[in-house]
Amino acid sequence: MKILDNKVQAIKEKINSIEDFSGAVLVKEKGETIFEDGFGFSDISNKIKNTANTRFGIASGAKILTGISICKLVDKGLLTFDTLLKDCIDVEFPNYDDNITIHQLVTHSSGIPDYFNEGVIEDDGALWMNTPMYILRNPKSFVPLLQKGTMKFNPGEKFSYCNSGFVALGLVVEHVSGMSFPDFVKENIFDVVGMKDSGYFALDMLPEKCAYGYIEEADGTLKTNMYSIPIVGGPDGGVFVTVEDISKLWQGLFSYKLLSKEMTEKMLTPHIYVENDVYYGYGVWIIKREDGILKYYVTGGDPGLRFMSSFYPTSQVEVTVTANREFGPYDISMFVESIR
Repeated sequence: MKILDNKVQAIKEKINSIEDFSGAVLVKEKGETIFEDGFGFSDISNKIKNTANTRFGIASGAKILTGISICKLVDKGLLTFDTLLKDCIDVEFPNYDDNITIHQLVTHSSGIPDYFNEGVIEDDGALWMNTPMYILRNPKSFVPLLQKGTMKFNPGEKFSYCNSGFVALGLVVEHVSGMSFPDFVKENIFDVVGMKDSGYFALDMLPEKCAYGYIEEADGTLKTNMYSIPIVGGPDGGVFVTVEDISKLWQGLFSYKLLSKEMTEKMLTPHIYVENDVYYGYGVWIIKREDGILKYYVTGGDPGLRFMSSFYPTSQVEVTVTANREFGPYDISMFVESIR
């Protein structure tokens, strides 16, 4: 018990060392909660504090939901990973190679141009100058953005992170299932594992317990991210979750509630090399070491928020950190990894 107490105290000290950290942290081991708490404010103007039950946007952390959705369609026999994109959508992309497969899209190796380069987050408003963020409410509203640009490389040639590829996968989910993407995720993922607080919420109609994302201006003042990201999240990112709901997602995935055992293993296979010891599965990042898999993780960053959640298969440790400021989750996650 003393060892556990020491770890909890160390986690608290790490969090407190990050000035103005605003978010929530959950650490579990073998299903038992080791640490859980909220920090900072979900609504600064009204001084509403973050709690462990606050809902946070998680940006690209939501790509795991798209990966699971595609795997679900394959599990049902409605798709294969070798299916061509052009054969399972009702939208034309004249600049795309005809040989792009579902596997290539879900492993960021399709070669299609990206509508948004996440490496240039500082330019948070420029993308929406010509395409107002308030019209982007579903995958089809992104089509004009996806139809711009030309192929970056031949399909399957290499890994290149691509939001457009996951929007295209959302179009596939809608066309093949006959359901809207959020409805498919709710019915096939959220409802199955009990993620009752999660959803694709419109920024101009946020329900209770949602945290505003805050961007720090050059003079130190804060503004919300409402005009800096799409008004509604989708297959490439933007869902709202609680830290406990992310735990339910991990547990549901590894207990085969969401997919068959065979499909779960396929989803979590290191399909493509990224760099160093980093690989990518189907919607999930993987750290692979010589003695096996160190961890599976999902991460995301948008103007005004950061997110990271990791699952360590050997020790059965989960670490989830959400933030409605642009710092904290990575540092806290790496610290917990170092003392787990």
